[in-house]
Amino acid sequence: MAQHVRDIMTGAPVTVGPQTSVAEVARIMRDRDLGSVLVTDGDRLRGLVTDRDLVVRSVSRGGDPEDITVAGACSDDLVTVAPDDDLDHAVRLMREHAVRRVPVVEDGRPVGVVSLGDTAMERDPESALGDISVARPNI
Repeated sequence: MAQHVRDIMTGAPVTVGPQTSVAEVARIMRDRDLGSVLVTDGDRLRGLVTDRDLVVRSVSRGGDPEDITVAGACSDDLVTVAPDDDLDHAVRLMREHAVRRVPVVEDGRPVGVVSLGDTAMERDPESALGDISVARPNI
């Protein structure tokens, strides 16, 4: 059983700059089968944007998604973990902050993402959440 975030995180996270259009981020998510991407300013983490964020914080407000930047849609009050943090610590943070994904940061730079699905697969791959986490979406 994994003991550290590094053991189960998804490495090499997809990142976009804060001026990337909401439409471009949506295309990246579609093409790479992602539910979230990290928003970086240079090599520093600025935020995280999910597919739900794009809809609730951006598209639903109107305007052209090609002109609206992801800066206004991303969550910038982030909870982060380090690769060598205990997995239990990451799970506690997810519970405390009611988040499903936590960026993994090393020396201020994003190196991965650990998700609720990752932890479910590690702890109980036979659980409903574990099954759903590995299922391919029907798009």
